[in-house]
Amino acid sequence: MNETVLELKEIIQTFDQGETNLKILQGVNLSVRSGEIVALVGPSGSGKSTLLQIAGLLERSQFGEIFIRGKSTKDLDDDHLTKIRRNEIGFVYQYHHLLAEFSARENIIIPQKISRIDKKTAANRADTLLEIMGLTERANHRPAKLSGGEQQRVAIARALANNPTVLLADEPTGNLDSITADLVFQLLTELVQNSGVGALIATHNHELANRMDRIVRLDRGMLIDG
Repeated sequence: MNETVLELKEIIQTFDQGETNLKILQGVNLSVRSGEIVALVGPSGSGKSTLLQIAGLLERSQFGEIFIRGKSTKDLDDDHLTKIRRNEIGFVYQYHHLLAEFSARENIIIPQKISRIDKKTAANRADTLLEIMGLTERANHRPAKLSGGEQQRVAIARALANNPTVLLADEPTGNLDSITADLVFQLLTELVQNSGVGALIATHNHELANRMDRIVRLDRGMLIDG
């Protein structure tokens, strides 16, 4: 049985808006296993991005607990959380956020160098990911010379550069046309399945969501299967 790589237990998050207390997340429980792709759906403003921020240890929840590979992160200090984010979690956003002054290859090498991976190993890993993404011939191009789909493929490769345990994606195909979105999703699916990473992907694209292993839905702060 595949290992549970991400687990959220009783996550509660509220925000004060004037005299009103907005209940964004109400006791959310969720687990993601290695090699599994879970679609996170729900209307705009339902809290999908907030949930991903908390799952990725970028934002602390008011209540509840996050486990990465069975280990609680509740009492960890900021330095330890940063280390987990760097080594265990990969992030993909709707906009690629590539470094404009660096090539596609360099954008994938940089996060590895930050994790103190030696230059040769980092370069080999970048080349492997670019080949998988069908971008070998575009390796030395800067983002401005790449199409939107190519940029997002580089962003996915960068997110997986450090062999993370968990991949979190927030509308990764939201800025792409349907044909390009389908290609990007297909490549992402293959990478997840082959690497064993557990993926949680927020999307408004119900066609893509239906192709994932499982769908969870945020509805008025509650997480519902299916």
